[in-house]
Amino acid sequence: MKAIQERYPEEFAHCFGCGTANPFGHHIRTYRDGGETRTDFNPQDFHTALPGFVYGGLIASLIDCHSTGSAAIFAALARDLPEDAPAPRFVTAQLQVDYHKPTPLGPLQLRGSQLEISGRKVVVSTQLYAQGQRCASGRVVCVELPPDWGK
Repeated sequence: MKAIQERYPEEFAHCFGCGTANPFGHHIRTYRDGGETRTDFNPQDFHTALPGFVYGGLIASLIDCHSTGSAAIFAALARDLPEDAPAPRFVTAQLQVDYHKPTPLGPLQLRGSQLEISGRKVVVSTQLYAQGQRCASGRVVCVELPPDWGK
């Protein structure tokens, strides 16, 4: 199964967090996992705020990009798009991040669920876990780019 980001049209694949065309980015990949979405990410030693703990800005960017990828998955499912069709491309209209506890450096997992879908808007709830514990959560309002965007 391809990650949703691998289905973005090339002209919309430059995002620092998830773009396949950005050589300096995080290259996160988001997959459908039952009724939810999932992204796994391994932060590097330079992604720290304090020794042994992940920088909060990284956490926010992971929640942001996981959520826009999740919105694309939920929209594609709602439209019954084939798995090889180009994915709709969403951007963030609103990002709310709550930090529940310090996030230890090591493998992270993000899980997303759809809260609302209406026209070009999808609202996603994302939970970020480290060592099996929820460390942060986010609510992201995602809006689909219009077909004529950038033209």
